[in-house]
Amino acid sequence: MRIEEESMKSQTAIRCAQAAVLLSSLSNRNMKATINNEEDEEKEREIEDLKVELVRERMKTKKIKLCGLMEVVLEVMVVFFFSSFILMFFVFKFDLRRIAS
Repeated sequence: MRIEEESMKSQTAIRCAQAAVLLSSLSNRNMKATINNEEDEEKEREIEDLKVELVRERMKTKKIKLCGLMEVVLEVMVVFFFSSFILMFFVFKFDLRRIAS
């Protein structure tokens, strides 16, 4: 009976050791999976941040283009009004000379 008890104890010890090895390998996998998940989440956050930054940069570019266009339009209007003023000035100046003669 002693031999049977000792063999049962040794088999139980072997099973416990195997279970411990399996549990440790499972926890390592979970830890690796957790680390990979954290890395994936960090990459996804970084991608989202970059997307937001890209949208902001595009909006800035559109605003700059719009401001440039408005500047050109205003410059053309100033030139138009200035040339109209000069033209009207000369027209009135020459008309006044004709009337005086």
